[in-house]
Amino acid sequence: MKLNLLIVLSCFFVLTNCSLNDDNNNIDDTVVFPTWHLINVTGGLAGIDDSFDLRTIIWTFNITDQVMTVVNNNTDDTKEDGLDSGTYNYSILEEDEDDFLFVEEDEMGVLTLSQSQKFLEIDENFTSEGDGADGFIYTFERVLVAQEEEE
Repeated sequence: MKLNLLIVLSCFFVLTNCSLNDDNNNIDDTVVFPTWHLINVTGGLAGIDDSFDLRTIIWTFNITDQVMTVVNNNTDDTKEDGLDSGTYNYSILEEDEDDFLFVEEDEMGVLTLSQSQKFLEIDENFTSEGDGADGFIYTFERVLVAQEEEE
């Protein structure tokens, strides 16, 4: 589990330093970086199952500064959508075989990365303090984004 998370975090760093070539094989000033799009939330006392389109709720992790940016464009107040738009400090606690995400010192839950590293799950039912039964499970899909590099 730790190895998978370290691989993904390493990919974040490596991908932010990659350049893309245009059709003329000239190197341009474009970098590629991963973003995580919330696609589904399940669980809670009511047993919700809310789905979201890509680009509705986007989390971007800056591993250098341990800052996470959330863009939350959900306008449906009846859906559980996690964090509001903003910038948050985050950390990851490695304990035994599990990795736990903390946002602004509040524990969100255990992180699980799919084998393909395309999906990320945050499960509030499993925390470093023990197991629960009424938390939410947030499922994210990784999307790579190309952006012009700032000089």
